[in-house]
Amino acid sequence: MNPMKKAIFRSQFSSKILNFFAIIISADNSMGRRLKKTTRVNYLYPLSIIFLIAACNSKIENNEVKKESGIQPWSENPSYWEYNGNPVLLLGASDNDNLFQLPHLKSHLDSLSQIGGNYIRNTMSDRDETDEKAFYKNETGKYDLSQWNSAYWERFENLLKLSKERNIIVQIEIWDRFDHAREQWQTDPFNPKNNVNYTYEEAKLDSLYPDHPGQNKQPFFFTPPSLQDNQVLLKYQQAFVEKLLSISLNYNNVLYCLDNETSGVEEWATYWAAFLREKSGDKAIALTEMWDHWDLKSAEHKRSLDHPERYDFIDISQNSHQTGETNWNNAQYVFNYIKSKPRPVNSVKIYGSDAHGAWLSRGINTQHAVQTFFRNILGGFASSRFHRPPHGLGLSHWPMQSIKTLRKIEEKVKFWNLKPLMEGLSDREENEAYLIGKAGESYLLYFPAEGEVKLDLNEHTGEFEMSWISLEESEWGESILLKGGVKQSIQPPTNTGSLALIQAK
Repeated sequence: MNPMKKAIFRSQFSSKILNFFAIIISADNSMGRRLKKTTRVNYLYPLSIIFLIAACNSKIENNEVKKESGIQPWSENPSYWEYNGNPVLLLGASDNDNLFQLPHLKSHLDSLSQIGGNYIRNTMSDRDETDEKAFYKNETGKYDLSQWNSAYWERFENLLKLSKERNIIVQIEIWDRFDHAREQWQTDPFNPKNNVNYTYEEAKLDSLYPDHPGQNKQPFFFTPPSLQDNQVLLKYQQAFVEKLLSISLNYNNVLYCLDNETSGVEEWATYWAAFLREKSGDKAIALTEMWDHWDLKSAEHKRSLDHPERYDFIDISQNSHQTGETNWNNAQYVFNYIKSKPRPVNSVKIYGSDAHGAWLSRGINTQHAVQTFFRNILGGFASSRFHRPPHGLGLSHWPMQSIKTLRKIEEKVKFWNLKPLMEGLSDREENEAYLIGKAGESYLLYFPAEGEVKLDLNEHTGEFEMSWISLEESEWGESILLKGGVKQSIQPPTNTGSLALIQAK
């Protein structure tokens, strides 16, 4: 409801309330006489009407906010997300990139929701064998890019609907470079040999793109007017995005990411960001781009960091290629860089799995994935999600334990009330322990494995209560008391990951 209509509605509603009471009073003189018996009643009665009107207007306002307020940066702390008027920490794990194509989608979302998960990733991809394509296929086996395959879009809307029912936020990636190169190009509807809409010559496309898509040689990603101005292909890309928006804008649990780990030129992203804004009209959307560079200090990431007017949040999933202390330090660089204009920082993908042999030599294993998840959340991320197997752990044992553990901690302390306090640790080795808190009140200390550090409790001379929770159990252990006003030596009870919550009594 726009401000003018809202004002008119309130005025009309208030007028009707006053008229209603006037009719009651004039129709019942005995009531009127009784109301005049005491001065107190004379003052309270009209005041009660005023308060009633105010309460009704407030109720209208609050209901409207609750109905229309979707996922957006939190008004009180824009480093975190707000959903339907309440701050929310987004935690997730799922087993597929293009989750809307998953046959057992409902049970998968149920499993995530039951452990406290509320965040998934969904690429609009269709490159797997059992996937539906976005476009209609005729009797000769060719696609018509001017007609839709309803099954594809029904799957997409079903994902949004099921997720909304479970208060799960969906981060969509519209374009995925892996859909349009190498062997995937051979079955791609946009490949001229597979459709009835244009030839290779008309669309300025080739029959083969054998290189890794990270080399960005595919003209598909150069269509905007500021680049190759390929209107033959661009109009079908535009139609695809408009069709997507015609469905997604009906849901308030959607975040938009333009590309999956793109190494493309800036003009491509700039064009689509503006296109989505225009086509979304009055509907506010939260939008970002996911750059491919593993170094967050690169010029590539400045395209997002320097443009809060274009990108409402930042996704730095590629930082999970960095291990140990570097993973933490590079993320903290981003938070420091944007501190004058804070925005939510997401990680919709955390890499790492013992099943991905090619990455194990770099330490991108199961342990790395779990550690990154906790470093992210302690470091101030607004979201984190375990990537799908085999590149990530998906919705398996350790991700489930990790999400449950953080939700247990959230019952006692909110992460947005804490901040990194690494200076409060001494006798610490690299990647041994991480500390966040509110000095003198609450501390949360994370040990990725074994270790022993000294925690400075000089901010409060009284006693502290310390409780441990391990990832293996995801349950609180017995509490012990610590003396304040000194540095306390602290050692975890297990070497498989644990956290200590230390609060002043």
